[in-house]
Amino acid sequence: MTEEGFNIVIFGLGHIGLPTASLFAKNGFKVVGVDINQSTVENVNSGISPIMEPGLNELVNEVVGSGNLRATNNASEAVKNSNVLIVIVPTPVDQNKCSDLSAVISACKMISNGLKKGDLVIIESTIPPGTCENVVIPILEESGLKSINDFKVAYTPERALPYNTLYEMTHNARVIGGIDAESSKKAVFLYEKITEGEVITVKDLMTAEMVKLMENTYRDTNIALANELAMVCESVGIDAIDAIKAANFHPRVNIHTPGPGVGGHCLSIDPYFIVEMAKETNNPSKLIKTARNINEHMPHHVAHIIEKALQEVDKSLNGSTIGVLGVAYKGNVADARETPAEPLIIELSSQDARVMAHDPHVNSEIIMAMGAKPVSLKEALKCDCVVLITDHREYFDITPKMIEKSVFVCTRPILDPEKFREEGVIFKGVGRP
Repeated sequence: MTEEGFNIVIFGLGHIGLPTASLFAKNGFKVVGVDINQSTVENVNSGISPIMEPGLNELVNEVVGSGNLRATNNASEAVKNSNVLIVIVPTPVDQNKCSDLSAVISACKMISNGLKKGDLVIIESTIPPGTCENVVIPILEESGLKSINDFKVAYTPERALPYNTLYEMTHNARVIGGIDAESSKKAVFLYEKITEGEVITVKDLMTAEMVKLMENTYRDTNIALANELAMVCESVGIDAIDAIKAANFHPRVNIHTPGPGVGGHCLSIDPYFIVEMAKETNNPSKLIKTARNINEHMPHHVAHIIEKALQEVDKSLNGSTIGVLGVAYKGNVADARETPAEPLIIELSSQDARVMAHDPHVNSEIIMAMGAKPVSLKEALKCDCVVLITDHREYFDITPKMIEKSVFVCTRPILDPEKFREEGVIFKGVGRP
């Protein structure tokens, strides 16, 4: 097998799709990216990345300039001229916390309309186990072709961290499962070209689908444990951050860091895919659901901390100004998907607090859509209560003198409480009584 023998189409040019397309193009493959967003298509074809990711804009410019990458919204033409079709579209959960596979289904139907003998279809979107066999393959077989005999199918979950995506895609291990050995072999050949990490083949599609969910559910559950320990510590006057640091010196203990909640497109969503699958087999999945409940409760807990801190200066939420520092779901990124800042802002506003928010990475329109007023850092620090939600590097240099009204709720362990308390600041936080 050689690069020249593969023409790749990637459905979805988002946070994972565009870097993946660019890396394949960088490594000699001819790649066409399909996206329904006309602006995305135009940007990519102009050599511009619509995704804020270090190094990606330069890479897109390079591979578009070389002729190895182009974008289109003409799916039928792209499918007709390809033999590898990769689906990397969003899979959110609906209001009932069930997977919304509409984008995957739509992409597979477009593929089915032009599927040819010998084609390889690869799904990268995060999906509940069994989706490839029960949803994807039946749609593809509407083409009149049969899986295994006529076309191949593989599944491989992405493993990438925002703002470190290109490095992680080229260095992390890659898990691949196929409908048969030939499907896995072809997928392994492709992904070995773009990663220095180990490429691990598992025995079937469902195992590969489950791997990604297990990884993120492990992290979500660990964070939930940290958050529950933090709330218990708060109630008895123990500094949970100090206690967790000490506990982690044990060689077999690795408790994660408590905080205001879990955000992003993976950790806050993927566990529900396991819950959904478990429900179909009458498995209650109690631990996973409990962990999700704890982490989803954390913004409400932070609101309670804010309320108690204000009471120490004889104020209530009603009529107070609250300065929120950071609305991105994690530090030093512009990604606000599923951020715990949003439910916190909604709750504070529902109690008639006036919420101001500052984020050096997230644009003002997103902040306003959450219900907060975008302000400068200086303005946010003047509020009756300042609440640090996101550990952006810009906030590491905040000093006690910058907190004008002397009430500070810091939900991330990036600042020393004692320094603030010595200067008369009422300093509270998750796990910090």
